[in-house]
Amino acid sequence: MNGPVWTAPEWAEGIRRGDRAFIGRALSLVESHLPDDIERAAGLFDCLGPPPQGSFRLGITGNPGAGKSTLTEALGLRWAESGVRVAVLAVDPSSSKHRGSILGDKTRMAGLSRHPNAFIRPLASGGQMGGVAASTRSAIQILEHAGYQRIVLETVGVGQNETDAMNFVDGLLLLALPNAGDEVQGIKRGIMECADLVAVNKCDGAFAAAGQQAAQQLSQSLGWFSRSDQWIVPVLQVSALEGYGLDKLMEALDRYERWTRGTGEMDQRRAAQRELEWESGWDAHLRTWASADPGIQEAYREAAAAFAAGQGAAAALAAAFRRKKN
Repeated sequence: MNGPVWTAPEWAEGIRRGDRAFIGRALSLVESHLPDDIERAAGLFDCLGPPPQGSFRLGITGNPGAGKSTLTEALGLRWAESGVRVAVLAVDPSSSKHRGSILGDKTRMAGLSRHPNAFIRPLASGGQMGGVAASTRSAIQILEHAGYQRIVLETVGVGQNETDAMNFVDGLLLLALPNAGDEVQGIKRGIMECADLVAVNKCDGAFAAAGQQAAQQLSQSLGWFSRSDQWIVPVLQVSALEGYGLDKLMEALDRYERWTRGTGEMDQRRAAQRELEWESGWDAHLRTWASADPGIQEAYREAAAAFAAGQGAAAALAAAFRRKKN
């Protein structure tokens, strides 16, 4: 990665004092897949140490056009105006062909992006499924070291395969549209089971009645699922554009945060997320190590040839690596 050359301690100190230049460069660093940048990022996190406690991580997900960016800005401005430091990680979809991304959420949240208590960073999904980016976890930790108290993760918006977001946040807000039965049918069971709060957006004007009906149907649908933590998922009607229902949504978010802290649910979720981080990190480093070992690469090529010839993957791999071991 080109740019200023800072030592890891200088970089860590810049992040801790909230210097936007250091924060922005650090976020670019953790997005990079270059070996030198990966090593620099590891040195940076060594200097930063464990992230400070006290933040609340909120994921916002939903179908395309549900108004995720509008709601994120509305909530963010309310928090920022009250003196809370807010950071938004807005994941944009990447082209499956070129891996390019529009990264336009910052322009869609122009008011929030200008607020001194707010920081917005678009992240390219890099084609990763689940509505999040590969660098999401590292980005959240950097923002926490920078002192941001509310971290909002706005997912890609495919609405069908975004359950991965729950592995990064303390609470997941599902945003729906006032299309009544059609909207309920369009939300898969997985994301419904993961949601901690549900809001039907755009409940204004001619859509007010439809929004009420959608909220009722969503409440009924949530009754089909049982939660082990005993939290009752609220379903609210809002209009992010008009401001309708936002006070009740803010109250519900505050109530959920108090509950998840008071019951220890937040600690349990974060511990599970740390375990998942370790497992995925271990797998990634095993792949990197294996790709640099000539013997493993030869066994891999033999197994790939056997697989191409019609042998099963597990059998081909086992046979090839057994021969190398012997």
